Amino acid sequence: MNNTKTISQHEVNKAKPWQLFLFSFNNGATNCYFILTMNFIAYFANGVLGLTLMFATTMVTLMRIFDGITDPIIGALIDKTQTKYGKFRPFMILGNMVLAVSAILIYFVTRIIPEERMALRYILFVIFYMLYVFGYTFQTSCTRSGQTCITNDPKQRPMFNIYNTVASLVGMGLIQVVASIWGGKVGYSTTTFFDVIVPLTIIISIVLTMLAVIGIAKKDRPEFYGMGDCEHKKVKIKDYAEILLHNHNLKMLIVAGAGSKLASSIAQNTTVGVMLFACMMGNYTGLYIPFYALGFVGTVPFFLLNLKLSQKHGQKYSMIVCNAIALLMYTGVLVLLMLWSPGNTSTMLSLTSPNVYTVLFLLCYMIGFGSFYTTADMAIPMVADCSDYEIYRSGQYVPGMVGTLFSLVDKLVSSLSTTIVGFVVLVGLGLKTLPDTKTQYVDGLNIVVIILFCGLPMLSWILSLISMRFYKLSGAKMKEIQEVIALRKNAVKEGMSLEEAMILYKSK
Repeated sequence: MNNTKTISQHEVNKAKPWQLFLFSFNNGATNCYFILTMNFIAYFANGVLGLTLMFATTMVTLMRIFDGITDPIIGALIDKTQTKYGKFRPFMILGNMVLAVSAILIYFVTRIIPEERMALRYILFVIFYMLYVFGYTFQTSCTRSGQTCITNDPKQRPMFNIYNTVASLVGMGLIQVVASIWGGKVGYSTTTFFDVIVPLTIIISIVLTMLAVIGIAKKDRPEFYGMGDCEHKKVKIKDYAEILLHNHNLKMLIVAGAGSKLASSIAQNTTVGVMLFACMMGNYTGLYIPFYALGFVGTVPFFLLNLKLSQKHGQKYSMIVCNAIALLMYTGVLVLLMLWSPGNTSTMLSLTSPNVYTVLFLLCYMIGFGSFYTTADMAIPMVADCSDYEIYRSGQYVPGMVGTLFSLVDKLVSSLSTTIVGFVVLVGLGLKTLPDTKTQYVDGLNIVVIILFCGLPMLSWILSLISMRFYKLSGAKMKEIQEVIALRKNAVKEGMSLEEAMILYKSK
């Protein structure tokens, strides 16, 4: 750097551990609805409302795309907003309120419409779903953008990934487990199932949102926004194009993050799990929950590894390592699934009487699940790095724009998961309804599982590894960027113009 000062003369913005931990519950709160929507809304639309299978699965994709389209608008709105309650907290609270209302409308109001007025069911389902999208966008946009004001310490940011996992386990994990147990008893396509899961989702999400608001409260202030009180430049929607054109690191992260999210969404899709553990292995209750739980056990060492690697070498290095391990382990799962054959007891999974096949499958699955689950949300703290890079590059504090540019593409890509599953099931198996725990094995189902459970996720991880090759924000680079930003901010406070400070202080 062409300067004579160092960052030691400027206080790094660090969060107290409890602040970072509580704020991570904002992602946990929205992930509750993510699980409800991505995994079960197609069952509700198709099984409860009687809407066609392709409409039910395609609508999830279309609304996810609509969700992505609304992101830039909300992102720009966040960047322009400043209230006495902060920049992010109003959107977190409003978003969660809209999510709760829309869930009630979707899952309870639509079903009271008589079957003879099916057209009205279609119309209201779409309208209520669109309302849900706005609430989801309001709140999720704050997860990525809000991190920028909580901490800019390169050693502290990776902690968000661990805290986020805990938050997700509290909310998303609890709903997934309850849904799997309850759905296994009453079926996923019944009103009884949704009578329990929807209220549970609403309550848990509200509690987690309140915790997140407490976590960010003392950091949601102007002095922690980019260049602090010194920055006055207004941003416009057209600035999205300029950011996406020149922020090369954001583009590479978008590709990597979208690939990891698509892989995670497909591999963990409930329908895929039903086909593997119920239709192929014939023991959904005895396998799905235990495997899911053991998969999360496998995440523990990887989150610790992720933290150490991220703090020492940067988050880029950690993502590469974890994606590579996931690719290697799921190659083993792929080979094992190719060896499976109907009725062959030596290739059937069993936890009560484990054979060699079960041991090998479980080993590859646990390590593979642990590594890819670690990367699924790793991009979230990396978005904050891209936002800081934008401050360094252009002098603009636009976390809303940077975060929603990422989520725009992330949602467009991950939205394909439900439609991909529905399309492959329809075309590959000729089924008119999604497989349930009572569905019997049919020829070709094992090939469908191989494609969805292993093949497509593996291709996504390869894409992520390639994009990370061109992502430049290593741990050392981020430390250097933070030093420059701190020096510029101090210079501006002392009377220098932002333009002069940007010219004077640069990285190597």
